[in-house]
Amino acid sequence: MDGPHEQRFDADAVGALGPWAKAVPVSAWGTTGADWVDGTGGRPPTLADLPTPVLTLDAGAVAENTAAMAAWARTARSATSDRAAAGPGVRGVDLAPHGKTSMAPALWRTQLAAGAWAVTVATPWQLAVALDAGVPRVLVAGPLLDARVHALAARALADGSAERVLAWADGVDVVTATAQARARSGADAEAGEGTGSPPLDVLVELGAPGARTGARSAEAALAVARAVVAAPGLRLAGVAGYEGALAHDASPRSLEVVRAWLRVLRDLHGRLLAEGLLTGPGAAVVSAGGSAYFDLVAEELADLHDPRGEAGPATRVVVRAGASVAHDDGFYAGITPATRGAGPALRAGLHGWARVISRPEPGLALLDAGKRDLPVDEGLPVAQAVRRGGRGPAVPVEPGTATTTALNDQHLFLRLSGAAQHLAVGDVVRLGLSHPCTAFDRWALLPVLDDARADEPRVVGLLRTVFG
Repeated sequence: MDGPHEQRFDADAVGALGPWAKAVPVSAWGTTGADWVDGTGGRPPTLADLPTPVLTLDAGAVAENTAAMAAWARTARSATSDRAAAGPGVRGVDLAPHGKTSMAPALWRTQLAAGAWAVTVATPWQLAVALDAGVPRVLVAGPLLDARVHALAARALADGSAERVLAWADGVDVVTATAQARARSGADAEAGEGTGSPPLDVLVELGAPGARTGARSAEAALAVARAVVAAPGLRLAGVAGYEGALAHDASPRSLEVVRAWLRVLRDLHGRLLAEGLLTGPGAAVVSAGGSAYFDLVAEELADLHDPRGEAGPATRVVVRAGASVAHDDGFYAGITPATRGAGPALRAGLHGWARVISRPEPGLALLDAGKRDLPVDEGLPVAQAVRRGGRGPAVPVEPGTATTTALNDQHLFLRLSGAAQHLAVGDVVRLGLSHPCTAFDRWALLPVLDDARADEPRVVGLLRTVFG
């Protein structure tokens, strides 16, 4: 587990707390984040001091998940080759966790400190946030068409605050638009007179018919690659794509769809090498792997990972699993590689806490959390435990006795049976959540607990998110 300092995250950087921070009690308004967490003038805060509804982050889970993913990446092995015979330089994969999950630079820094090679973002604005946060290497999982952000990236690369920025392109038209945006940005001038600006690294994005973005065939992707090579100010850096758009469960059919697509991505990388298109400095990048199928990425691609080129063409295999840092109790818990015995064991780091505010009829409780507070896009919150009166040990909820049936903006409907009928106004329910990506974005500031499972969890830090 992280030490006490690491668990604090943004506590020491948060200024005066106030109405903007709905996760802290009104009694903390006017107090700095550090003073409130330290309990200046009284005891340090605990879960019982927090208002409801509230979303909390479990420091222990974050530390365990981060360490588990880092260890997995170091030892990831291909299922299709003899790794022992491949040479000492061909081993594992690199991580570039998707930062859009949390948009929390303090979490990004935790992952980078654990060995992540880069951070992934989805939009030009998110790239700007990452550069402002000092992230040294950033993958943009999409095109970079904003001339102002091109200029920002050029400045960061020129002054050394960033080492590398890589964007995606899935069509010749996208390549043209990217080159035009760079030209409009005056990137060379922004980098400093006489110094020039390094070309923007571009990864060709492979998709599939009916999927999201991405070239619809290897031939179309090859045309994109050739266009990048010919475009001023751009440099072909490799291939990428998102297999999670092709499947949504762990059925044998879905797993084979993902495997087949990964083989096409692998073949595309080989064809770019064969045509001599990958001539830039450093290792070519082959990137895939959301939080659902990263085990398959390793099985199909890890034998390519050879950043120093000790056993073949210098290639860096980069996995972008981002939800793994917080994990969940819903979608990812059901599809994570660990369920297939093929990945690290992760545990949920996010929990919702909501208070019973009404028992208007038998078998129904209304809680004070709604869509404004908790994610609903990948499944409704699940009642896990109850703190009677909001204090003391959390009593587990018997499965099937407290079922979330709907959420309004600020209300959660909980249908009760059996022992759960005793739920009373004032009780606080711990809720397991599905999809961390749409949980973080509802909270500008999250209290960080030492252990959400403890009888009286302590607030040991604060985490700020940047969602605009």
